[in-house]
Amino acid sequence: MTEEKIEVTAPFDGTVIGHVKVSNADDVEAALSRAHALYRDRDAWIPLHKRLDILRRAAEIIKERREDLALQSAREGGKPLADSLAELDRAADGVENCIEVMRAESGQVIPMGLNTPSLGKVAFTQREPIGVVVAVSAFNHPFNLIVHQVTPAVATGCPVIVKPADITPMSCLAFVDILHEAGLPAEWCQVVLPTDLNIASSLVADPRNAFFSFIGSSKVGWMLRSKLAPGTRCALEHGGAAPVIFAEDADMETAVPKLAKGGFYHAGQVCVSVQRIFAHESVAKKLAEAIGVAGNEMVVGDPTTMETEVGPLIRSAEIDRVHDWVSKAIDQGAELISGGEKLLGSCYKPTVLYNPPADSEVSTQEIFGPVICVYSYSDMDEAISRANSLDVSFQAAVFTKDIDTAMKAYKRLDGTAIMVNDHTAFRVDWMPFAGARHSGHGVGGIPHTIHEMQIEKMMVLSSGEL
Repeated sequence: MTEEKIEVTAPFDGTVIGHVKVSNADDVEAALSRAHALYRDRDAWIPLHKRLDILRRAAEIIKERREDLALQSAREGGKPLADSLAELDRAADGVENCIEVMRAESGQVIPMGLNTPSLGKVAFTQREPIGVVVAVSAFNHPFNLIVHQVTPAVATGCPVIVKPADITPMSCLAFVDILHEAGLPAEWCQVVLPTDLNIASSLVADPRNAFFSFIGSSKVGWMLRSKLAPGTRCALEHGGAAPVIFAEDADMETAVPKLAKGGFYHAGQVCVSVQRIFAHESVAKKLAEAIGVAGNEMVVGDPTTMETEVGPLIRSAEIDRVHDWVSKAIDQGAELISGGEKLLGSCYKPTVLYNPPADSEVSTQEIFGPVICVYSYSDMDEAISRANSLDVSFQAAVFTKDIDTAMKAYKRLDGTAIMVNDHTAFRVDWMPFAGARHSGHGVGGIPHTIHEMQIEKMMVLSSGEL
């Protein structure tokens, strides 16, 4: 029987860039069986010092092949080359962060001798791998997301099975090959690519799955979480509709480049992209126009060139959806400040809308496209209430020169991270990164993921000499 394969194409021009084998039910079962057998055989566990050596070599290989890996990532995912190069630098740093965490963190000593029952005892904990990790990933950062989900599993000694997005599997395969080249036995990190949702769901729901890592849409994430076997831990990272409060005293000159970058970076296909800016009525229109100018000046096009600042959307259907939402908002009363056009067949011009209706799709749902909405407000409490009105909650921001305004926004904005005088998409990979409400479950960020993939196991030792 002929193997079924996925044809991987570049979102910018449709060029075929690879073919990847589709995994069937037997492939998934074989991967689970191998991974679970490894975990159950404690004599086969890879010692920590060897895992660290593997990761050190993997980081070196990423740095050595940075340009080629970034070009591949830009071609398959559409993120401009300059940003893809930055993603590869983050990826190498993320692998090194795993090394740092594993070298520095261990168990703890539990106090004993505090009462009569605890006399003559000493207690301490050590950390062990939780078991098989199943990671399901997204398309928008095709190399670094895999690093975030897979490398902590390797660091902690968990066998890992990863399913990349079927539209961007090449970067995942490249990173897994790097791990194997660095010395990780192949069975400790396996890639599967089922296109059948039932097969993918069976992988996630299998009781041999000890930890489920998911990055993607909330609809799929919550559905898969509902299928987890009892005892399976999970971390879900979904999206949001990131709000910004822009106060009357904010420095517009420094804010505009940050807001434009935060909203138009990777064509807005980022889970914490700047989407909703609530600006004081005295500066709101001026701010919207300034962001529009910044967007108009951005180079839109081929993501494999260093000049490009905004690349394509991942699928043509996404261009149609974004344009439909923008057109509806305009029909409902929004003012089009800039953009609102399809470009080059696969791109969308950076777009700014002024005062779209509160119930429009661009105001209530994650756009996941290069569209920023600016709303005027007269009362900050009202603006914060509007910012908090949705069922998503992730990163937010406030721009102001006043410490009390910043503290008020920090205290009252819903969100797991509030940026002051920076855009909502700021992130370094060692900080906690987590969505609340519909935006996710659990905490990401490499040190936090490492913690979640381990069990803290205690020994209590009794001795008359203590």
